[in-house]
Parts: sequence; C-alpha cells; structure tokens
Amino acid sequence: MIVAGEKSDLRWGAGSWIILDIGFANDKRTCGVAFDDEPPTNLTYGEAWEAIINQIRKQNCLVNLVIEAPLSVCFDAHGNPKGRKIEKQDAKTRYRYNGLGCAVMTAAMYLIRDIHEAIKGSPMIEVRLFEGFVTFKGSDTDHKKDVLDLREKVKNSGQYRDSIYGSGELKICETDLLCRAFSFAGLDCGVPAAIVVA
Repeated sequence: MIVAGEKSDLRWGAGSWIILDIGFANDKRTCGVAFDDEPPTNLTYGEAWEAIINQIRKQNCLVNLVIEAPLSVCFDAHGNPKGRKIEKQDAKTRYRYNGLGCAVMTAAMYLIRDIHEAIKGSPMIEVRLFEGFVTFKGSDTDHKKDVLDLREKVKNSGQYRDSIYGSGELKICETDLLCRAFSFAGLDCGVPAAIVVA
C-alpha cells in the first residue's frame, strides 16, 4: 500500500528511508539516491528504479520515500494551473507545473506506479510518500547534495518545522483546488507533506 506521509510522520527511525532526487534522462546519471544512512549515489533513472524497487521488496515494514518532484498539483478557481505556497519565495517563483517540474512529475508517476505493482499482495509493506522540494537552485545540480540536504531536514525535522508543509498548508488561497498528482492514473496516494530545502 502507498499512502501520503503527514507532517507528523516525519520521524527518522520510524521505518526505513529512501531519499530520491529524481531525474528523467536517457543515459545520464540524473538521479541521486540514498538508503537510510548510506552515502548517496548518482544513478540513471533505470538504475534508480531497479535499486528502489529491490530495496522496497526486501522490506517487511514501513518504507518512507522522499521524492524531489511535485506529488500534488494546484488549480485556481477557474481551473487553471497555479503555484503552491512552497513554490514562491519573496518575489521569486518556481512553479512546478511548467518546465522540468512536469518531467520529474512524470518520472515519479512511473516509479510510483511500478512500486504499487511490485508490492501488490505484500500486506506487510507500506510505502509512505513525501515530496521533496529543493528550491531555487542554480543550473548546475548536485544530486547527491540535494539528497543529503533533504535527509538532513528529515533527520532533524523538529529543528526544521518551518521547512515542512502539511497538505493543508500548500494552497496559496482558500479557493485553490489542491489535487493528488497521480489520481488521474488510478494511483490515489493522497497529498503528501512537502519538505523544502531553500
């Protein structure tokens, strides 16, 4: 079963942890991945997919999965895509409904669908999803650093409460419609809490 992680679920040591800075490229190592306290590695999408599926299949407990990709989407009252609170910092914006946000959301959708298929019939495995959001970084991305930064926020979540947003804190306006990112594909995982690295 795959479920949305809540803000209160961010506790290092409660189950195992997989931190993924996801990429979606043909032959480049655009994914950073770390399992629990292991050092992060850079992998291709296919290598990351295989490593994560294998890691989850080995578990018989809770698996917490942080993916640096949009795991929820927002629309305004007229049905147009709109940014979420975490995508705006002062005058800067990084709306994830355009550009690379769409690509990594697609990558996450395929991975989550395949995790769902891999654990179907395994009642002992529960995967709890969290959205990672490493904001306003430059064009040169260090996938391992992004993973380490996200893991730091998780491990010290009490210290970084202002960097963690529950599903009810993501809308900019009350009239906005916050949606599960993958419900259209039959994957109703809910709206996960978001961990922001600014």
